[in-house]
Amino acid sequence: MTVLLTKSSLLRSDNPEPPLNAAVSAAETSERDALIRQERFTHYLIVLTVFWAFIAGTNVLYGNTMQASMAMMGVKHVLTPWHARLLQHVILYPALVAFVWIAFRMDWRPLGLALAAQTLCAAAFSLLATPALAVAEALVGAPVWSPPGMPPIGRWRELFSAPGLSLWITGVSTFLVIYCFAVALITGFSYYRRYRDAELRSAQLQESLVAAQLAGLRMQLSPHTLFNLLHAIRGYVGWDPPAAQAMVVQLADLLRRVLRAGELEVVPLADELESTRLYLELAWRRFPDRLSIDIDSAPAAGRHWVPSLILQPLIENAVVHGMDHHDLPVHIRVASSASAEHLTLTVTNTVKTGQVANRAGIGLSNVRRRLELQYAGKASFTSGMNGRNWEARISMPLVPENRSERADGLSVRTTRSL
Repeated sequence: MTVLLTKSSLLRSDNPEPPLNAAVSAAETSERDALIRQERFTHYLIVLTVFWAFIAGTNVLYGNTMQASMAMMGVKHVLTPWHARLLQHVILYPALVAFVWIAFRMDWRPLGLALAAQTLCAAAFSLLATPALAVAEALVGAPVWSPPGMPPIGRWRELFSAPGLSLWITGVSTFLVIYCFAVALITGFSYYRRYRDAELRSAQLQESLVAAQLAGLRMQLSPHTLFNLLHAIRGYVGWDPPAAQAMVVQLADLLRRVLRAGELEVVPLADELESTRLYLELAWRRFPDRLSIDIDSAPAAGRHWVPSLILQPLIENAVVHGMDHHDLPVHIRVASSASAEHLTLTVTNTVKTGQVANRAGIGLSNVRRRLELQYAGKASFTSGMNGRNWEARISMPLVPENRSERADGLSVRTTRSL
């Protein structure tokens, strides 16, 4: 932990962030928010346009059907021509967008005031329907309605006469319902977007939380490894300085790998096994007369990905607990195998006959927790006595390596014995 914190503090002190970055970040955030608002407005506009096109087509089709039915009975020019009705909807479209935008921007609190304002918007829009129809008829040159046996009356005079009252009632009642449907549609679409955005934010927060937890678990592993290996090197400093120097070089290589792996969620199995080999070789140098090591892996298994530093606590437990409370030889074996869908990693160590192995330390708990977080229940971890040996086994879904096969291949078998 000390190494990691020191490294991060040095990075902060060597690379001070200039004050200008805050202003640049604020400007980028403002620009991004503006783009998001523009994108949302575009989506709302598309939904409203499609809805209005459907309404226009339905009204035109209804008018044509009614006019055809009346024409079969000898009645002509009762309903407005289809192109005039279509033009009416074109004229009303900007007003619809404006009123729906105003309604959408209103807050529904307090409810009484909001309902009054929404009612005024709905009434204002629906009152525009009849004048818009009159304008459309004038533009297309539709015939002016006239009472039977009387000369035609003016188009605008008709709107304010007794026969025009029915036009107002029909227009207001029809377009009031249409406007309410439009507001309900946009409001529902808005709530859907908010729900979806909330789900996305929740997923992002959950992902960030899992990433933070995994990073914390990885950081818990690194100092434990460091302290154990420094203790191993200390034994060589006094009586075999060249060996101690060689071990320091190996330790530096291992720590470099550990620090790099600590920043990653997954690494190739070949890299994980190489880190394991470095650690076990250092442990073997401390106990060359008692410890034998066997790292065995099928060549195909090395082309898959595993959680970074997932084997580190297992081999630490194998060394520490395997050699604890006795001076007998200990054999540690690390093996990996791949099936059609799963990758299995096994760490086995011998224990003293009659010794009760009860390991429930932080290392094994970290491994179990990392697998739960990273594979969401699709991986398993078991540990316990298997005959005369202690065995820790990880089974996880197979994640093939997307890159080309490594030039050095995966390691095959490395053996250190008495």
